[in-house]
Amino acid sequence: MGALVLAWLDAIVREFMLFAAVGFLVGGLDDLLVDLAWLGHRLRHGSTRRPIGSLPVPTATPAFAVFVPAWDEALVIGAMLRTALARYGDAPYRIYVGCYLNDRATIDAVAGVAERDARVRLVIGERPGPTTKADNLNTMWRALARDDAETGVRTRGVVLHDAEDVVHGSELRVFAALIDRHPLVQIPVLPLIDREARLVSGHYADEFADSHGRQMVLRAAVGAGLPLSGVGCAIAVEVLDALARTYGAPFDETSLTEDYELGLRAGALGYSACFARIEDAGGDLVAVRAFFPSTVMAAVRQKSRWMTGIALAGWDRIGWARATHLADHWMRMRDRRAPLAVVVLAAAYLAAVGWGLSAVLHVVTGVAMPAIGQGLATALSINAVLLAWRLAWRATSTGRAYGWREAIWSVPRAVVGNMIAMFAAIRATGRYARMLGGAAPRWDKTTHVFPGEATGA
Repeated sequence: MGALVLAWLDAIVREFMLFAAVGFLVGGLDDLLVDLAWLGHRLRHGSTRRPIGSLPVPTATPAFAVFVPAWDEALVIGAMLRTALARYGDAPYRIYVGCYLNDRATIDAVAGVAERDARVRLVIGERPGPTTKADNLNTMWRALARDDAETGVRTRGVVLHDAEDVVHGSELRVFAALIDRHPLVQIPVLPLIDREARLVSGHYADEFADSHGRQMVLRAAVGAGLPLSGVGCAIAVEVLDALARTYGAPFDETSLTEDYELGLRAGALGYSACFARIEDAGGDLVAVRAFFPSTVMAAVRQKSRWMTGIALAGWDRIGWARATHLADHWMRMRDRRAPLAVVVLAAAYLAAVGWGLSAVLHVVTGVAMPAIGQGLATALSINAVLLAWRLAWRATSTGRAYGWREAIWSVPRAVVGNMIAMFAAIRATGRYARMLGGAAPRWDKTTHVFPGEATGA
């Protein structure tokens, strides 16, 4: 009986290992193709960072409206607004803050800043919160339209930010220089690392360093649709007008990831996007800095929303690109592979645990471990090389953005990121099932923190 149980255990472990090995191989080769394409791009075009002095000078200084949706943000919104006002300086802009009538604390915090500076515009929606972020953004869009009609001056573009963002003082200059040529402009996001929660908060830094350091640049270079990040992006008003005519509103209120969908839908309408990696006069990257979740549960909540909106709901909401646009198909496939990648990852962990248990039982019973087949052994060897390659790329990207110490930390943080992704996938699946059952989307936000001393620009 014991021999039969051991044989069954070995068979199960072998199947899990084979499934994981094939999944890792396919995903690893896909990542390798991205790396090779990136290297080719760098060899042809050199550094992706441009000095701010090389940007074209606009013939007229355009005015921007900065949209900041705020639900339960009383702890951070005041500091965020004061920092933005100080850093933006004399550029022509207004900051619209979308609040809810049942969120008195946030309203009071915004009003306190607006009373001292007329460039801050408090907008209170008609419905109690939280609704969705897109609903909040549409409320500010309508307020902007009314203001432009009253003044007779048309705002050139809308800039999106969150209530915890540390803005860069030169970002409006970057948007002004590029928005006439590219109606959608995205600058990088650089998460701030909480030193007391380095593993959780830092894994965001690793992921964004790679995504916004290489992958988004490559995505724009191959002509694929460029999803927006929801912060640090400028959208020309004609794009928002076109989306409103086509879909009824510029921001889709039934979406959990309205920023991602907006970028792809605008691209489908023919509007070009630019991912701008620009250095300011001091050599620092013009980017958005912000603290991301620092606890496992908060990170799971946030990533489950991303996974639900992009990888699950995004599939049936926005579909695929036109049939001949292979690069766009490739990138959308990469966006939507996260749930499958988590299944493969879970199979790998189960195989590792099962293999360890099997090894112990084989030692106890004195039965020799079964040999690994040549095909599986080859796949495992290739995967080991691809894993080392991937970790090296991850550490390199993190090191370029944060220094060598964080580059070393990026290796153990890869394991933390995997665990968060697995829990997020479970939560996302349940959330998507409820959406298919008719549940209305809801703003499932996390608690935000603003740095005591704004850093990074």
